[in-house]
Amino acid sequence: MVDESLRKKDKRYHEGFFKRLLNGLLVLLLKLVSILPFWVIYGISDFFYLIVRYVIGYRKKVIQDNLRHAFPEKNDQEINAIMTRYYRHFCDFSLETIKLHSMSVRQMDKRLKVTGLELPQKYAAEGRSLMLLGFHYNNWEWCSSIQTKSAHKLLMIVNPIRGNMAFEKFIEHSRSKWGGESVPVHKSARAAIQYVKRGEPAALWLAADQTPPANSPFWTMFLNREAPFFTGPEKIAIKTNQPIFFLHLKKLKRGHYEANFSQLFEDPSKVESKDILLTYIRKMEEVIRETPEYYLWSHRRWKHTRPEGIELTI
Repeated sequence: MVDESLRKKDKRYHEGFFKRLLNGLLVLLLKLVSILPFWVIYGISDFFYLIVRYVIGYRKKVIQDNLRHAFPEKNDQEINAIMTRYYRHFCDFSLETIKLHSMSVRQMDKRLKVTGLELPQKYAAEGRSLMLLGFHYNNWEWCSSIQTKSAHKLLMIVNPIRGNMAFEKFIEHSRSKWGGESVPVHKSARAAIQYVKRGEPAALWLAADQTPPANSPFWTMFLNREAPFFTGPEKIAIKTNQPIFFLHLKKLKRGHYEANFSQLFEDPSKVESKDILLTYIRKMEEVIRETPEYYLWSHRRWKHTRPEGIELTI
């Protein structure tokens, strides 16, 4: 949730009466949709797919541009095929995120399989915290339920939602009801360090593929284009010397996923700081190239141009 002090200082978080009323009504509708059975949920998704793909053409130019740069070897027919699969998945993901609000532990256990937890559980038994690097791929929102299986306290790093307190509360409930803790991005380092000092094992979960400001000091090639990255993951990992894991979410079939934990580094203090982000980025590329339709292509990830004076990290 947004701190009240931030809400008062930043006008972007302000809501007038009528906007707050409309947002509240829309969230009420989302709550009603969330209690529908999955077969209805996917029927709604199929309908919205037709609207989003063929009527609205949601961010079509952004998606095409991103795909053509990422896969220059593919022709227009292949790019369009990926776009079609992406739109279908995007609609499913959107409805599944709404459904998350009312899902039970039993329902989630049937639909999200978690593998590779043996080593993280061993670290938890030793009182060691870890860093979990995910990205906007497949249904990352459902991964908040991993808390029900993990011995680590899951610290979910989030960006506050501007100007829609009702929707922010809706999403916050969906994420935190499994037992994890939502932490604003500007407090992520502090939260991780506090858990380490207290000796309480926590897993700092970062989706580090978001777009930072253009003046970020770390720029590298990502899917054939120059892109900036937040340096928070490498800084926190080195300061706390936490083992670093990669979270790979696979789609098994519609509405069924597998979340896999794989260790990238056991001792970050023994590697160059740049190698932490580079290893993570190359792992993302490997996963995306295997099944590209599940990445968030409608996001304007490459909107910045590298400023003069900032070197490309390779």
